[in-house]
Amino acid sequence: MNGLVLKHTGKHYEVLASDKVYGCTLKGNFRTKDINTTNPIAVGDWVEIVIENDQQAVITKLHERKNHIIRKATKLSKPSQIIAANIDCAYLVVTRVVPETSTGFIDRFLATCEAYTIDAALIINKMDLYDDEEEKEIEHIYSNIGYPVYKTSVVSGLGMEELKKSLQGKINLFSGHSGVGKSTLLNKLIPGLKLKTGEISLTHFKGMHTTSFSEMHRMNENTFIIDTPGIREFGTFEFDPQFVAHYFKEMLPYIEQCRYNNCIHVHEKDCAVIQAVESGAIHPERYYNYISILKNEDIFN
Repeated sequence: MNGLVLKHTGKHYEVLASDKVYGCTLKGNFRTKDINTTNPIAVGDWVEIVIENDQQAVITKLHERKNHIIRKATKLSKPSQIIAANIDCAYLVVTRVVPETSTGFIDRFLATCEAYTIDAALIINKMDLYDDEEEKEIEHIYSNIGYPVYKTSVVSGLGMEELKKSLQGKINLFSGHSGVGKSTLLNKLIPGLKLKTGEISLTHFKGMHTTSFSEMHRMNENTFIIDTPGIREFGTFEFDPQFVAHYFKEMLPYIEQCRYNNCIHVHEKDCAVIQAVESGAIHPERYYNYISILKNEDIFN
């Protein structure tokens, strides 16, 4: 029987199959030797299971993924951890205050989605805490590039119906810093879910973690939302520096116009990307964040 992995904690999995959730473990000879991540099976994976009894089953096979998204692993034995797999759209929940989400963090998330061929969108949450002027620049930067931007407030109900409509019929992922209101949004989108919601630390104005692992929640028969832990670091650590610019989609039209095939768009002569930044065709903040990713990839001495 085929099933969808809803939750993974340690060596235990919850798998939805034929409208029933089974507690699962991996088959004893399940091949993990060549898997270069801390988790061989991730939330969102389609697997084959063999049912042992009314509640328990064994995962015997992992089906091919259409995509996945990763972050750097905390365990040194494996370099990365798969956050989720088979995602139709990844939503980054951001706030401009309490806590503030930087454009640097946004651009790392979006670049990671581009690298792993995942559609992405932004949710500017807690709109009841500030006026429109504070989020207009963020909306302007990213909607002009082509990313959907949703403005929401659980308090006033702003944007909730539009967001709910965009989720239908898909496997969606919600991510963002702790404290941006992911759990509160999910509780509103899926009545009866009752996820624990966190408070903001008054000392550092940062959210306190309420989620420690990824978990998929069912919104309706064919709509799912994957809730992820508050994530600080995405898969950019695996990027080939030569291709980072390809993950900034507004740079794509200019890359082929550069004088050199191996241009990394930093100091090369006749670089079309740099010229586009200088002319205003590429937003300078996006370019700054592109340079920041390159620095973290040890391109510069």
